[in-house]
Amino acid sequence: MRSHTIAVLVDNEAGVLARVIGLFSGRGYNIDSLTVAKVEDSRNLSRITVVTSGTAMVIEQIKAQLDRLVPIHKVADLTVDGPSLERELALVKVVSTGDKRVEALRLADAFRARVLDSTAQSFVFEVTGSTSKIDAFIDLMRGLGLAELSRTGVVAIQRGTGSL
Repeated sequence: MRSHTIAVLVDNEAGVLARVIGLFSGRGYNIDSLTVAKVEDSRNLSRITVVTSGTAMVIEQIKAQLDRLVPIHKVADLTVDGPSLERELALVKVVSTGDKRVEALRLADAFRARVLDSTAQSFVFEVTGSTSKIDAFIDLMRGLGLAELSRTGVVAIQRGTGSL
């Protein structure tokens, strides 16, 4: 089992996301992360980035089945198609006082997290980076009063001149 980041270029129209997700759920494939956004107005295209896990054979099946869906223009496995960049954003609310509050600020600085909101008892931090960096930051905040969490999911793009 290995995690793969798959980028899919689709028509930006109603029902396309449901068809793509239906492919995963109908075959019992799990989705670890999912992001979708319109990326090209002139051609009315959206980009879906899916992080999923599976054996090499399962990943190949997923890509082949995605390629057969009509509104899909291109499918790329960024994990194997060459070097790529992956990032995620999280908003992390920490409620604490005293030493725990000071420690939360110190750790946020070490992780280059920004303070977006502050009250006498809470902070909301914005942290971006790899999924493992986000996970590590969240794990540290759990002991310091983690109260709420919101994550964007992974966005990814190929390095260099290659493109989807």
